[in-house]
Amino acid sequence: MPEKIMVVDDEPDLESLIKQKFRRQIRGGEFEFVFAHNGLEALAKLLEHPEVSLVLSDINMPEMDGLTLLGKINELKNPAIKTVMVSAYGDMDNIRTAMNRGAFDFLTKPVDFNDMEMTINKTLEQLLILKQAMKEHDLLISIQHDLSVARSIQLAILPKVFPPFPEIKEFDIYASMNAAKEVGGDFYDFFLIDHDRLGFVIGDVSGKGVPAAIFMAVSRTLIRATALKGIGAGECMTYVNNLLCNESVSSMFVTVFYAILNIHTGVVEYSSAGHNPPYLMKSTGEIIEIEKTGGIVLGALEDYEFKSGTVKMEAGDNIFMFTDGVTEAFNVADELYSEERLEALLRELKGKELKEVVDSVNKDVDLYSTGVPQSDDITVLAIKYLKPV
Repeated sequence: MPEKIMVVDDEPDLESLIKQKFRRQIRGGEFEFVFAHNGLEALAKLLEHPEVSLVLSDINMPEMDGLTLLGKINELKNPAIKTVMVSAYGDMDNIRTAMNRGAFDFLTKPVDFNDMEMTINKTLEQLLILKQAMKEHDLLISIQHDLSVARSIQLAILPKVFPPFPEIKEFDIYASMNAAKEVGGDFYDFFLIDHDRLGFVIGDVSGKGVPAAIFMAVSRTLIRATALKGIGAGECMTYVNNLLCNESVSSMFVTVFYAILNIHTGVVEYSSAGHNPPYLMKSTGEIIEIEKTGGIVLGALEDYEFKSGTVKMEAGDNIFMFTDGVTEAFNVADELYSEERLEALLRELKGKELKEVVDSVNKDVDLYSTGVPQSDDITVLAIKYLKPV
């Protein structure tokens, strides 16, 4: 289905100019435009075309101006409609008012049609991310009374085929997730951003059960969709944090460690959002805690700027990522598994294949907590950098 865009403007020539500018997208079935000449006509057209997802509206119009129309659209409480306001460059007071009232973006007149195209594409990209998140949210909500089905769906959205990219020889990767309940709030993911870069991430949502699983699915979707734009690790965390702050309910948050490996150089750019620091397992047997970047959890504080760090992997080095279900597992004496025990085990696993590393950690945690019910999700992800070929 084409994206349906409504243009609201009383300029008589604008309709023909837009149809000429976007003739390729219209002919290719990407865009469909609906035109109105004032706010009243636009409201009528919205009822006639409920599929409209983007409204481009002039501010100064007869009968009903753009600011009033913006308020009426907001009353619909439909997050799948975004409004972009258009006005003269000197009309910055009205533009500022529109932004404060919830407009997604603005354009100035005389309209630069290249700028308009970029703004439309950017807005539609954000709508796509939102719709994907809403779809996963609604999917999990609809099956919350059937936890066995919910668990199957949750496991299905986590990558579980290893090796995931057998044709790529520069790295190996392995991961596992064991939920404390039928469904959990931990997640991991990895994906090729382009021919040179691999993104990989681990996260831990606050809380347990179905609410955490829903928030986990939303968080994973937003991180993947944003990361695939190819932006830096810190910028990705900043952007996703703002989205989650806007959408978060019941004060939920998620800790995340997101990293980008250049598969040709071994350089890893990363950003931490309040998550346990991973370990760099050197091929020499040395275990190094990766330096923190100082980030807070995602979904807690809007407009927080996350920073990036870098670490260099040599051939044979591993990065071992984990959630606090590993180090905070309890034994019968109510003692924590601890970072010290994990580090000692990782030293013993020098030179082992990734699957053996991951399985050995899971087995040791399970052995340590024998007789104690699992209190938290346990998730680990390990990546090994191999000599480029």
